[in-house]
Amino acid sequence: MLQTPNLSRALNDRALDLLFREARTHYDWTDEPVSEATIRQLYDLVKFGPTSMNNSPARFVFIGTPEGKARLKPHLSPGNVDKTMSAPWTVIVARDTEFFEQMPKLFPHSAGARDIMAKGADDHGPRNAILQGAYLILAARALGLDTGPMSGFDKAGIDAEFFASDPGRLTWAADFLVNLGHGTGEKIFPRLPRLDFDEAALIV
Repeated sequence: MLQTPNLSRALNDRALDLLFREARTHYDWTDEPVSEATIRQLYDLVKFGPTSMNNSPARFVFIGTPEGKARLKPHLSPGNVDKTMSAPWTVIVARDTEFFEQMPKLFPHSAGARDIMAKGADDHGPRNAILQGAYLILAARALGLDTGPMSGFDKAGIDAEFFASDPGRLTWAADFLVNLGHGTGEKIFPRLPRLDFDEAALIV
């Protein structure tokens, strides 16, 4: 039997609009700064999103300096350059291909957690890292930020630029990028159709 939602715990319509119904992918940004403190607050929300056995394979590179953007720029597809260079922050959502080495810390009550995750790393790693990237988008919206997630970059180039020369991050690999800031509301495409419930879902 389906249970009636506990409305006292549900978000109100304004919050749902902010997170989903009125939220859009942004391509143009204001000059309003976003502080490092906000970025740290953002991560402190993202880290609580659920992952398989708390494996937390995502790694995030928050690029907010001119020097960092200059390193990123050569690896972007031409259509992504302007919107990325003008965004206050760009996040490389990556994953640690050896995330399972952190399992003794993340799942300490299970002595076998590290080996379980290592055995299924090619399955658990990508799925959960991308899931954490989705948490990043929603958490950013919840903090009043606009987001511009995107593909369209040279993955090997970004991995080489940001990870290959850092001994502590040799096992990191980029998945996708997210621009963060306050959007101007311009250059937004009209809302595209979505599938109806009966086209995309099934109750059994």
